[in-house]
Amino acid sequence: MKGLAMLRLNAVGWIEKDAPRCGPLDALVQPLAVAPCTSDVHTVWEGALGDRRDLILGHEAVGEVVEVGSLVRDFKPGDRVIVPAITPDWNSLEAQGGYSMHSGGMLAGWKFSNFKDGVFAEIFHVNDADGNLALLPSDMDPAEAVMLSDMVPTGLHGAELADVQYGDSVLVVGVGPVGLMAVAGAALRGAGRIYAVGSRAVCVAAARKYGATEIIDYRQGDLGAQVASLTRGQGVDKAIIAGGDVDTFADVIKALKPGGRIGNVNYLGSGDSVRIPRAAWGCGMGHKTIAGGLMPGGRLRMQKLASMLAVGRLDVAPLITHRFHGFDKMEEALMLMKDKPRDLIKPVVTL
Repeated sequence: MKGLAMLRLNAVGWIEKDAPRCGPLDALVQPLAVAPCTSDVHTVWEGALGDRRDLILGHEAVGEVVEVGSLVRDFKPGDRVIVPAITPDWNSLEAQGGYSMHSGGMLAGWKFSNFKDGVFAEIFHVNDADGNLALLPSDMDPAEAVMLSDMVPTGLHGAELADVQYGDSVLVVGVGPVGLMAVAGAALRGAGRIYAVGSRAVCVAAARKYGATEIIDYRQGDLGAQVASLTRGQGVDKAIIAGGDVDTFADVIKALKPGGRIGNVNYLGSGDSVRIPRAAWGCGMGHKTIAGGLMPGGRLRMQKLASMLAVGRLDVAPLITHRFHGFDKMEEALMLMKDKPRDLIKPVVTL
């Protein structure tokens, strides 16, 4: 089996591996469309997960089932399916406790290209198939459906973690594909003013399409000061962090009202500590809450998000700026995600 792998830190390449085996609850899937993610970049070029050797990359895919285990009830070979980036073990205690994404340990619901080979392969393995696969609607573009694997649920989860309510003013930091879906999520949940932080023209235009009412260019001055100017010194009710680094939290804390809430869905690929400014946090008593979470995975989530695309509630087409065709294009798409040219939002490879 051929796959595009992290060979070691700072190195990717094609390798041959034995095909995965299918357990009784599992499925083997052949990709129809895949997308590289900034998380892959963090993993390979920042060492966010530590050194990995010959680990096949990728966690965003739509595919066709080629084999199912003896206990799988709802899927069969030939089914076209959406595969979430997060594939929990649904019989775990963590899942029963409401945190399926951490089934088996911290972040352990994220298996592809973390604990096991990912989806940039001729065949990939999906655990707990009945709980983690969702049928691809017959009239849905597989390339667009790939956005449901990670970008859509992660961005929308940012709005959930921030607990955006009707009329809230919301700051969204980062307007890459996840941040754009955070803007969309805030708008869908009834936000009033949405302040989107970014600078690339293609992303800014998409942010406005998804509901941003104001754009803040972080290169034009202190973020907290810009938010204060736009809000007459009041700050924002809620904030979603979908970009930046460990120092971004300090700026966002300053921009947040007392009683405000931050939803973080940004994968912090480097840095040892998140620094919170003491005074801006109300000396620890400002009722400024930070909630950071890995997106929910699973079949039900995928089905619900697919229904939003099907009825036109959400349009993901603007996210896809670069389309490739052919298995051998995965490396080119990944390097595009690493280099991030100014006209890029998200590349997709169809097979």
